[in-house]
Amino acid sequence: MDKIDAISAAILRELEVDGRISNLELSEKVGLSPSACLRRVQDLERRGVIRGYRARLDPVQTGRSYVVYVAVGLSEHSKAAQEGFERAMMTAAEVVECHNIAGTFEYLLRVEARDLPSYKNFHTNVLGTVPAVRSITSHIVMSSPKDVRA
Repeated sequence: MDKIDAISAAILRELEVDGRISNLELSEKVGLSPSACLRRVQDLERRGVIRGYRARLDPVQTGRSYVVYVAVGLSEHSKAAQEGFERAMMTAAEVVECHNIAGTFEYLLRVEARDLPSYKNFHTNVLGTVPAVRSITSHIVMSSPKDVRA
């Protein structure tokens, strides 16, 4: 695995702030010629350091402003139970993140819904129907003073 040097790290920091920055502006900010900067960015993309670019959407306007982190415990710890749960979460539109975690629960989900009734529907009709689900603990986000995800 190739190391990330100071210039590539600077490029990554700038792209995290603004993934749509022009190559010319990026090159000026990191102190490279435009062609050298473009080669660096393309190399970072080819190596998989940069995995993609995405738009940040307004959750209110897209109907996804009700954010809940959900800790899910499974009734059995078999590979089949985990795979079944993960398949169910892959098809659930409300689930934007699904993490297999260590600790008291097996999974931590980030769920985005329109409102409380929409979340209740997901809780009952999606999570509540997955066979291996033993426990569901919901943590409703009140505000997000820091959120640096793209």
